[in-house]
Amino acid sequence: MPAPAKARAWAWLGLALLLALPFAAAQPAGDPSPLQFHDTAEETRFHALTAELRCVMCQNQSLADSHAQIAQDMRREVLELMRQGRSDAQVKQFLVERYGEFVLYRPALERHTWLLWFGPAGVLLAGAAVVWRIVRRRAAGQARDDAGPGANGDEEQEW
Repeated sequence: MPAPAKARAWAWLGLALLLALPFAAAQPAGDPSPLQFHDTAEETRFHALTAELRCVMCQNQSLADSHAQIAQDMRREVLELMRQGRSDAQVKQFLVERYGEFVLYRPALERHTWLLWFGPAGVLLAGAAVVWRIVRRRAAGQARDDAGPGANGDEEQEW
């Protein structure tokens, strides 16, 4: 490789590294300070409440267990709402209005959540019905095969 081409390649590599440097140094914003509770009753209530709420980003973790940035923000919001004197039901309602029913691990049993509550049982019953029909058909087919031409005493031999 000629010297000018080599120098140009190094210049491009240096420029690419220079442009990538801010992205390499960027890290997600952490929780700068842990939550401070006024007393153990507040802390106990907070932990019980956040265990009943779902992280909207992680989806499989409770708000208490998630390390996502939005979970940290939601925990701070829950504590702030508690300190404003809101009850657990009011805190949950506020979060449902903002994030939807999905934020609750145990959504309310209402008309629009019936599928959520009874859907798994319906799928299980439908699967059991399908298995029952298959077994019944096979048993009926086996009975017909057993009652075939040789069942009447007519011994016919097939070649």
